[in-house]
Amino acid sequence: MNADPIVGQSVPRKEGRDKVTGRSQYIDDVVLPNMLFGATVHSQIPRGRIQKITFGPGIAWDEFVIVSAKDIPGKNCIALIGDDQPCLANELVNHPEEPILLLAHPDRHVLPKAVEAVSIEYDPLPSIFTIDESESRSQVIWGADNVFKTYLIEKGNLDSVWEKADYIVEGEYSTGAQEQLYIENNGMIAAFDPAQGITVWGSLQCPYYIHKALMALCDLPAEKVRVVQMETGGAFGGKEDYPSMIAAHAALLAIKSGRAVKIIYDRLEDMVATTKRHPSRTRHRTAVRRDGKILGGEIDFTIDGGAYATLSSVVLSRGAIHAGGPYYWPSVRIRAKAVATNAPPHGAFRGFGAPQSLFAMERHMDRLAQTVGLSAVEIRRRNFLQPGQATTTEQVVHEPIDLGKLLDRALEVSDYQSKKQRFADQNQAGTSRKGMGIAAFLHGAGFTGSGERHLSSVVGVEGCADGSVRVLVSSTEFGQGTKTVLSQIAAEALGIPYESVSMAQADTLEVPNSGPTVASRTVMVVGSLVKSAALGIAQTLISSNLLREGYSADEFRAACQQHVATHGQFRCWSRYEAPSGIFWDDEKYRGEAYAAFAWAVYIAEVTVDLTTYSVSVDDFVALQEVGKVLHPLLARGQIVGGIAQGIGFSLYEKVVWQNGRMQNGQMTNYIMPTSSDLPPIRVFFEELGNVHGAYGAKGIGELPMDGPAPAIVNAVEDALGGPKNVRFDSIPLLPEDVMDALLNPSRQDDAALIGEGR
Repeated sequence: MNADPIVGQSVPRKEGRDKVTGRSQYIDDVVLPNMLFGATVHSQIPRGRIQKITFGPGIAWDEFVIVSAKDIPGKNCIALIGDDQPCLANELVNHPEEPILLLAHPDRHVLPKAVEAVSIEYDPLPSIFTIDESESRSQVIWGADNVFKTYLIEKGNLDSVWEKADYIVEGEYSTGAQEQLYIENNGMIAAFDPAQGITVWGSLQCPYYIHKALMALCDLPAEKVRVVQMETGGAFGGKEDYPSMIAAHAALLAIKSGRAVKIIYDRLEDMVATTKRHPSRTRHRTAVRRDGKILGGEIDFTIDGGAYATLSSVVLSRGAIHAGGPYYWPSVRIRAKAVATNAPPHGAFRGFGAPQSLFAMERHMDRLAQTVGLSAVEIRRRNFLQPGQATTTEQVVHEPIDLGKLLDRALEVSDYQSKKQRFADQNQAGTSRKGMGIAAFLHGAGFTGSGERHLSSVVGVEGCADGSVRVLVSSTEFGQGTKTVLSQIAAEALGIPYESVSMAQADTLEVPNSGPTVASRTVMVVGSLVKSAALGIAQTLISSNLLREGYSADEFRAACQQHVATHGQFRCWSRYEAPSGIFWDDEKYRGEAYAAFAWAVYIAEVTVDLTTYSVSVDDFVALQEVGKVLHPLLARGQIVGGIAQGIGFSLYEKVVWQNGRMQNGQMTNYIMPTSSDLPPIRVFFEELGNVHGAYGAKGIGELPMDGPAPAIVNAVEDALGGPKNVRFDSIPLLPEDVMDALLNPSRQDDAALIGEGR
């Protein structure tokens, strides 16, 4: 067995050498014989009926393959959850980027002119573009009052708390859409053979999502659909569901043409047509005692789902469950809903609803502090969840988490108290103001509630003929380190060198369905299955008397070689089984929402320039408890990257909409932070461990997206004198918003700030 542990070490990345030397094959690097190039004709209006399609002059249309909805051999939908989104619009369009026709040609350069030459006449219909409009009864377009999904979480007796409150504090908070802006654009190649079926290769997160979608669309059995992930240059949730759409389009063109077809979106098409983070609105009404203790409250959480349901139900679910933050609510009522608008569907983005609802919660905590006369630090400390207490879904906290200790360490390493005093003195003069802001939060790891039970994920580990080991999972690598960390887990379990473990390509012909690479589940859930399957390999060799207990790496290699030579293929499988004591009631939306939570306290230091009204983040402290840190360098990279995205979410990244279409779909006018805009990001870990995760690991990828925005906006308010002077309840917070608030203070509704004193 290994004398030195592999888990906990920053070993070289499995795919690192190929990436830096240029050997990695991304989808646009792949060229198949006789391949065509595909393009999509999108709707140009937000809603209407298709009346007529005309193919304009000057184009040799006989050279093109043209596909419409009538060419779909199976069900005209992108199968996901509700299956409500058509692959190609037939009669009705519901958003301004709805796919209507597909074109393919041997020369990719003629496609843009051909797309422009297609003229579509519509009978326009009424459209809605905001949450408020969607809630209006006067313009019901979808059924059930334009609502895709609702949830209700209730705990305690909320109706009894209002008369006991010394203060009732209300607030409304909103967040905008955010583009994932991965480095590599979306792209797919499809090939069809009548005997073999359809094969697609692409840039993607979830091979089995696409597999399911193509089975329904092409009316093919599972064995005649193959999905292969190529090297993927970033995803952040943006390649969870939308690749099914592009794969479907490429597949339809391949079926009709009998040739391989490649579809690669350019940056403009990728930004305007694909999913984004859901815009949100959260309303809080909270009953508080004079000492700052929360008695109970109402939280109304609403997200804009766009034109189709897609993943809105699960984004809504996580946002609702996290809406109460890391605090103890004796009584609470959380109402959540996803509404429809005539914009392209919104979808998965790192954090999956929690950044929206936690922004509201942490902004509201500062409002509570101001109302009752406590500091931002003290209001949190007095309301933190303690072991033995229950979350808003009545999940009892069993782990020995001490959020007060996390808070104290974050305050210490950020030098919070002395900086607060120093900044207060400095802010009396000059053309800039400095402030400090706090956010405390939690994030559940794995699918919500019974989700992991329903997935029933399977993982394989294979002993190879040369004595090495191969991990078989559909969990994908797109920059976050999946290949590396799962290899570490297998190597640690077997006591063999890290270099002796390889990862099978994520190919549905080869790997089992280990679930999607989302929801901070890969290391905790899939990693545990990898460990179990790896131990099965060792146990098989020991029970076959080919290996002794306490074996060396060389002995393992020899035993593995002998087993394969004698018996052939050598694989062990592990299937997910829910831990004991984990139960979720889907009807009442109550119980153990997650097998484990990660916890964090973030502190931001900002400067507000009173000449330009711009905000710069000067220092950022990120302290988190994420269980055992399996790869310190990758873990730190996850935190730094998430905070960078959070800074963009809070201060820079504004999607400009007009009639449901993104107007700034270029990297020249959709502004994101560059390296020069980022502060020193100081990352600290606490490690409590986790009985449900491989070697004590919890999820880490989504957590750092949750805290930056509220910490930064809280710091901006602090710099400008606190919420009694100015407050900001919406992000992104742009310089013009700061200027407007400072120059037009009368526009701020003071009644909503203070609430009611009793």
